[in-house]
Order: sequence, then structure tokens, then C-alpha cells
Amino acid sequence: MEIIAVSKSARVAPRKVRLVADAIRKLSLDDALKTLSVLKNRGGEPLEKTLKSAVANALSNNNLKQEVLKIKSIDVFEAPSYKRYHPSTRGRVHPYKRRGSHIKVVLTDNKLEARSTKSETNSKERNVQKQSETGKGAAK
Repeated sequence: MEIIAVSKSARVAPRKVRLVADAIRKLSLDDALKTLSVLKNRGGEPLEKTLKSAVANALSNNNLKQEVLKIKSIDVFEAPSYKRYHPSTRGRVHPYKRRGSHIKVVLTDNKLEARSTKSETNSKERNVQKQSETGKGAAK
């Protein structure tokens, strides 16, 4: 089962959030939460908030335990930018963009993955048996 949490228009540049997301993507859920609580990067705060939201969704909506959850994917997309100007000398302006991020965290439970791998191996065994049976029938 997939549990999804989305944070829209976080006022942090996607580049900063992606740096943190790449660092925690391969970690277990507990290690990722511990790492995010200690990190001082600006992109860590909205990512931690979104990850905690996904865990809360799993606990309250799907009655899952935190121990069985695993990070499946973390996606960071670019949100619309605010166009701003910095005043300069001689009445000129220097434009810049205030960038934002959309953050999507997807969690899975380990039970489902174990079931799916079991069913895949069973289906492969069935295919092999069917092929061997059809081969025996054709030889007669």
C-alpha cells in the first residue's frame, strides 16, 4: 500500500530541497527522521514536515505501524516563482526570482512488498509448470 503526502509551494528553492532529499532517500524511515531533525540545511525543514505528514497519514488513515513503513520515493518539483526586484544605483533594478518547491513523499509498507514478491515467484513457478506440461503433451 502506498501512502502519499504532498507539500505545495514551500518557499524554499527546489535545488536546496533536492540536496537534502538525495541524502535521505536511501535511508530507513527512522534514520531519515533523525537525520532531518539534526540537519541545518534550509531544505531540511519542509522535507521533514512532509515526511512526518506521510507517517501521520499512514498511522491514522491506514492503521499501519511506523516500524513497517519504508520510503519508496521523494520527488521535488519546481513551484511557480515570485518575480522580485532589487533596487540598484541610478534608478535601475536587478530582477530575481523567489523560487518555491512542491514536495511529494511516497511511503510503502514492507508487508505488501513481501506479498508481491511471493506472488511473483509463485506465478513464475506456475508458468514453468505449464510449459513443462505442454511440452510433455506435445511429445506424446
